[in-house]
Amino acid sequence: MKHPIICGNWHYERPPYNEQTIRSVYHVRHYDVLKLMHVKEPLDIFLSHDWPLGITEYGNWQELIRAKNHFEAEVNNRTLGSKPAAELLNKLKPPYWFSAHLHCRFPAIIQHGENGPTTKFLALDKCFRGRNFLQVIDIPSNPGPYEIHYDEEWLAITRRFNSVFPLTQRRFTMRDEQLDTQDDRQWVRSKLNARGFKPFDFVQTAPSFNPSNPVSNSSITGSCRNPQTESFLQLLELPYLLDSSNSEGVERNESSSQPGNTLGDEDIELPDEDEDAADDDE
Repeated sequence: MKHPIICGNWHYERPPYNEQTIRSVYHVRHYDVLKLMHVKEPLDIFLSHDWPLGITEYGNWQELIRAKNHFEAEVNNRTLGSKPAAELLNKLKPPYWFSAHLHCRFPAIIQHGENGPTTKFLALDKCFRGRNFLQVIDIPSNPGPYEIHYDEEWLAITRRFNSVFPLTQRRFTMRDEQLDTQDDRQWVRSKLNARGFKPFDFVQTAPSFNPSNPVSNSSITGSCRNPQTESFLQLLELPYLLDSSNSEGVERNESSSQPGNTLGDEDIELPDEDEDAADDDE
């Protein structure tokens, strides 16, 4: 029996941010994790801010505790790190995973199953003198030249999930099953074959900071639409939702035809995000 997934994080924040939304806007969203869980093609490198939960079991955690003794309880209780990141690590199994957040260097090697692939994990310290904040890694690759291309699979996933894009603080559920993106992928392939796989040209999004004119800097309070995002959504024939009002988001989600999408009646308070890991040397 398949169980519903309760999606408890939303993209409801809008500039200008208040005291709550300035802390919640950078939260990891369940919606975005679900999209990543639908990736089937192999990945080479994964980047995350927080460490995957349980990653310390695959490295020298004793040395970590000696350097950061305030991590000891979390390491022993297996609460250090992000559970969604750990789920993605176990699902995607990339050869390399890089993180930050905890202000220390920590390498680890994860063996996925007895004869499965391995993931080399690395977190680095803050960029201060005398700290382990830099490491050069040679990653095998095919000979160039290299170009940035749209990823067909990710565009198909983005298009499929757009109908349940959460814009409000209302809770909604989605069936715990793999959404079929095959039709979307064929549609995306047709579009990319017609226009090419290269992204649109990069252009300036907002005025740059001007230290000699603080008045002009403070006047940028509204939401600036990203031209690349607009072109991207036009390619996928999707609406621009990130600066929509909450009421528009409610109407849109309630009328969604996506199978398995339902809205609850209650509002959910978003918990405060802990500050970035405090550095004991600061």
